Amino acid sequence: MLFRDVIKDAIEVLEKENISDAVNDAWLLSEFELGINHQKYYMDMNMTIDDEQRKRYMELVSKRAEHIPLQHITGHQEFMGFDFLVNEHVLIPRQDTELLVEKAIEIIESEMLLNNSDDGIKNAHDRVSGIDRLRVLDMCTGSGCIAISVKKICEQKNMDIEMTAADISEKALETANKNAKINDAEVTFIQSDLFENIDGDFDIILSNPPYIPTKVIEGLEVEVKEHEPFNALDGLEDGLHFYRLITEEASKRIKKGYIIYEIGYDQANAVSDILRNIASCVKVYKDLADNDRVVVAKI
Repeated sequence: MLFRDVIKDAIEVLEKENISDAVNDAWLLSEFELGINHQKYYMDMNMTIDDEQRKRYMELVSKRAEHIPLQHITGHQEFMGFDFLVNEHVLIPRQDTELLVEKAIEIIESEMLLNNSDDGIKNAHDRVSGIDRLRVLDMCTGSGCIAISVKKICEQKNMDIEMTAADISEKALETANKNAKINDAEVTFIQSDLFENIDGDFDIILSNPPYIPTKVIEGLEVEVKEHEPFNALDGLEDGLHFYRLITEEASKRIKKGYIIYEIGYDQANAVSDILRNIASCVKVYKDLADNDRVVVAKI
């Protein structure tokens, strides 16, 4: 059977079920299952696949047509250039979250390498400390993508940090530990209801906490509301519950340092107000879609 006919059928199946990026998903599943991408196809537009290959491929297409996330079908998602295992127990890493990692790296680099920052925060304050190894905590770590990426990039830049990551979900931490091993990242994972089992102080606390108001979740895409972990989405009534709790405890854990949050596109003012209760300087950063996405607070 000609492959071009099979990929055409796959796209039609996905479009019929209103899959938002049907063409791209059909090709990604083709590359995953058959090893056929655009480049290979255009080198031989008359290539064929056998009935067994077509069957396996269309089974995956049928799963995607049921709005099962592509990443749950392939079991993988790229983030910051690293490969992460994903499943129903963790949020799928998203490009928006890469901004949080980038800002964390900038701050770590400025603190450890004594570089000046032009973002208005570093210039207003002295360094966090004179130590050579910063203690960093990733709260609500999920797949571990934030903690692992920060740790690995710091290693690439010859910056030694002590990275700890926490989550309430045992299943999420199982996935995070696997991701640390895959990426050869030295991260200490702790099962904890926020700070319950976390000891000591930190220089930087990172978090992409649950921040979607409960009533909003029902209106999300099927891929999200039915297949990603509810507890990792639900920020309770106004979406700000975990920002309040983390900020309150962080004020006791950071003597002089930073809190870096990912936020919803419409939460910049509210989260900034929460942080101003303990922070001397707060700054908001926009993502590539020009939405408010990360808040950095200097304690």
